[in-house]
Amino acid sequence: MYSLIKKNGRARLGHFHTVHGDFETPAFMNVATVGAIKGGLSASDLTDVHCQVMLANTYHLHVRTGEEIINKLGGIRKLTNWNGPVLTDSGGFQVFSLAKLRNIKEEGVTFNSHIDGRKIFIGPEESIAIQSKLGSTIAMAFDECVKNPATYEYASRSVERTYRWLVRCKDAMQKCNSDPNTINRYQLLFGINQGATFDDLRIEHMKEIAKLDCDGYAIGGLAVGEPTEEMYHIIDIVEPYAPENKIRYLMGVGTPGNIINSVRLGVDLFDCVMPARNGRHGHLFTWDGILNINNKKYELDDTPLDSSCDCPVCRSGYTRAYIHHLIKANEILGLRMCVMHNLHFYNVLMEKIRESISNDTFDEFANTYAERLDQRV
Repeated sequence: MYSLIKKNGRARLGHFHTVHGDFETPAFMNVATVGAIKGGLSASDLTDVHCQVMLANTYHLHVRTGEEIINKLGGIRKLTNWNGPVLTDSGGFQVFSLAKLRNIKEEGVTFNSHIDGRKIFIGPEESIAIQSKLGSTIAMAFDECVKNPATYEYASRSVERTYRWLVRCKDAMQKCNSDPNTINRYQLLFGINQGATFDDLRIEHMKEIAKLDCDGYAIGGLAVGEPTEEMYHIIDIVEPYAPENKIRYLMGVGTPGNIINSVRLGVDLFDCVMPARNGRHGHLFTWDGILNINNKKYELDDTPLDSSCDCPVCRSGYTRAYIHHLIKANEILGLRMCVMHNLHFYNVLMEKIRESISNDTFDEFANTYAERLDQRV
């Protein structure tokens, strides 16, 4: 469970205890969609890049391999050989973003798999049952992620339904955790705040779900196309209504600058595919900004990706010229090195954020790096 250690302004330094180990916050969860980081990274690689929490995707694991097989193999942690905490999302975002055909009802959502077109039904009970069989540390409640912009009328109905779904998720979680055959009888449940970009819907929904005493609270439905300042505004107005003694998770965000500014507003936990995805395209995060290793100017550059970085790639002496060559030659090793560097950068960024909060220097750190890290070199 979450313990608040210290605040520096609204930025929070915390500790989260789970049955699968503890982690310090603010933290970034490395996204292993189907149990692996895209770019060829394994669980042991995650340890090397200072990862504390791994995130796996309920929807993708359900449609490929399936939770029944993973359950028989001992769950997602045993399957991947990852010893730390794992958060599984509910599958809700993928249902609404990937399914071409879907039918939303009070019971749940019927949709066609984006893999083979077969008809699938997922509701609150089904989502929790899948996550229970996966044996993750933290399960996310099943919710509707409304596309922005949305009408007020639709967003209001959706928020009400998402609240009812959370109540059902809590009941389902209690039943799953009571099953003597379940892999993790101490699985935690996070509720998700929705409401599109409407202040009153967001605030009222957070007030209501806070009463349900979940193990943590997330803000969903942001970073889906709305202006960045609008995202910050929603975080700003919602976070004061999240319970002070519970962890706060901003889903799917984002750039280093996004993370720094969201920590400034009181967020504790993040996830995003950006560092891995950008790495696979040769876009690398450094303490001077974003470097595009595809550029011709690096073909004779014998310096490391970042001279101040101690990731396995930089400290081993691999040069910009070599990685430029690997990417140009379409070698998988180049993708792996770039992804490893980026994930290490994100996790070290969180370490520096935590250190600055502890030292009461977070504002200075944020003012120095929030814009710099998002700029192109």
